[in-house]
Amino acid sequence: MLQHHIEACAKVPNMKEILLIGFYQPNEELTRFMCTAQQEFKISIRYLQEYAALGTGGGIYHFRDQILSGGPEAFFIMNADVCSEFPLPEMLNFQKEHGEPSSFVILGTTANRKQSMNYGCIVENQQTNEVLHYVEKPSTFVSDIINCGIYLFTPEIFQHIGAVFQKNQQDMLLDEQTNGNGWHRAEAIRLEQDIFTALAGLGKLYVYKTPAFWSQIKSAGSAIYASRLYLNQYHKTHPERLATTEDGGPRISGNVYIHPTANIDTTAVLGPNVSIGTGVTIGAGVRVRESIILHGATLQDHSCVLNCIVGWDSTIGKWARVEGTPSDPNPNDPYAKIDSETLFRDGKLTPSITILGCNVTIPSEVIILNSIVLPHKDLNRSFKNQIIL
Repeated sequence: MLQHHIEACAKVPNMKEILLIGFYQPNEELTRFMCTAQQEFKISIRYLQEYAALGTGGGIYHFRDQILSGGPEAFFIMNADVCSEFPLPEMLNFQKEHGEPSSFVILGTTANRKQSMNYGCIVENQQTNEVLHYVEKPSTFVSDIINCGIYLFTPEIFQHIGAVFQKNQQDMLLDEQTNGNGWHRAEAIRLEQDIFTALAGLGKLYVYKTPAFWSQIKSAGSAIYASRLYLNQYHKTHPERLATTEDGGPRISGNVYIHPTANIDTTAVLGPNVSIGTGVTIGAGVRVRESIILHGATLQDHSCVLNCIVGWDSTIGKWARVEGTPSDPNPNDPYAKIDSETLFRDGKLTPSITILGCNVTIPSEVIILNSIVLPHKDLNRSFKNQIIL
């Protein structure tokens, strides 16, 4: 997911540094990913770890000295759990033309009325694009323009976050004095509810509406939809990354990405919307559709994989069928977004894509349907609608 954010940032002229901010313990995978990305995009990339989950505003406020070192004129903030065409240069141009030099820009897109209430909603001045009113996940309809979680700020934003931080500290002191309950941290600040709601209508905050694709990625199922959007974008931006049917190669239908190190039998049929990672082996007569196959996985002869994420180094046996249910937005509504489904509905597992963790072994001639298989499992029979622990 982060590769796409980094690639978009690296294309912006005069971009000096990329900082990843998170609450996660940095691990070997992340460090290796950052080293590779640094070499590929020739830009400094660092990971800053929060000591606690500080919210969307608290995290950047905590690391404000790191962000401001080197004296940047402006900086982008991007949530990691979104996929987008990332129109960052367009946002920069838009900022130059709207408001004063220190105005802030939110990337917005149009949603349908019902779904807009699951997002931050923006009411704009249609002439100037100024944000007049901002409500995070309203209980009734406010606006069909929603917040994409991608922002362009100037250093002045920290004054506004700082004011909220100080107010939180005072409230905490009062709270402790009155009822001894000062457990919530003053540093936990939400950009959306605490900052944007207050800045709306003050001539400081503007919305740049993008007609390009955007989706949040809140569940594993939405990763396959996001993959489809990115593969589709490659037609314009990176046609060389899309596979084509060639003599002595597998049959390709629609958009497919195949890593050069993958070994694929010529009788396999792949696509549409398939992404195949490093060192994957695909046997004779295999059918893969709407799926992501991660590195080192093996799909043995005549297996069938539909709407599925196959984890690293997993094996699917001969004639096995691994299938999930897509959770796509309504194809007939151009403004429909993907719904972030709960894992369970009415006490049952919601049918969604099938996910195999790493090192999972699926035996020959079984069916795995709408299931989630945790890592290092050797299955010995068919399963449907289950989480296999």
